[in-house]
Amino acid sequence: MSGVRGARLAVAAVLPAELALVVCLLAGVPIPGVVLAGVEGVVLLALALEAVVLARLWRAGRRAGAGRREAMGGALRTVVPVGVRRLFAHELRALHSLGLWVLRRRHAVPESALAVPYTGPQTAMMYGLVFVSVVETVMLALLIPWPAVHRIMLFVDVYGVLLILAMHAACVTRPHVVDSDGSLRIRYGVLFDLRIPAASIASARVERRYPEGRLVQLGPDGVLDLAVGSQTTVTVELTAPLGFVRPLGGRGQAGTVRFHADDPRAAVAALTRARTAPSTSQGPPA
Repeated sequence: MSGVRGARLAVAAVLPAELALVVCLLAGVPIPGVVLAGVEGVVLLALALEAVVLARLWRAGRRAGAGRREAMGGALRTVVPVGVRRLFAHELRALHSLGLWVLRRRHAVPESALAVPYTGPQTAMMYGLVFVSVVETVMLALLIPWPAVHRIMLFVDVYGVLLILAMHAACVTRPHVVDSDGSLRIRYGVLFDLRIPAASIASARVERRYPEGRLVQLGPDGVLDLAVGSQTTVTVELTAPLGFVRPLGGRGQAGTVRFHADDPRAAVAALTRARTAPSTSQGPPA
């Protein structure tokens, strides 16, 4: 049990650092390459400890008669908190988005739907952050004299750069979607995904706002802000509060949703056109 306790303590120590890093990156705060490499290095060490403990728990489950998947599921639930599992899944999906980005493909955008990009305010910042990280990686490679430490830091630095690119690629390949039936899918990369049925949309309008705070922020008045570059450009009023899931698994309900779109007028026009089409397309009088 001491190994399990140690693994959970390691996860508890790493999760705030990983979460703070993700939030800072999404908020546009420049992160020095040394800090990025240090945080990811600690994450890798924690994952290595978890892997050892998971293997022991998996073998114990198998000896108790559990199947392979059942034993692995039990081991994961014992050691890894829900928030950490979600962060790990986010990173895997973000890395998968790199492949979609290279192939110029988009995730889950039907042919009849309108894709609504939202990466405009953050593109320059992301590329600037990648450039700074690459420069600092080269500088560290020149300054660190120990070969073993150099190889470890190089691996961590390269992974950090890939993670930044993957986060941006996820946003590019997973745009908002206005479907032909008037439904709306609001996303931010792999971190946030909210589907709003057409019947739940009361109105949509272009409205530029500059909310302060986190990427996903729910106000006391039930207004959900999903800001990119600290701004939103579209406001959607709902007919009734709608549930949503935060990046780490927390839940909430919103009666109004504000999000950013690079072309807000096109998004609002598509939503309005799809919602009003059934009532305006009437046949000739009998």
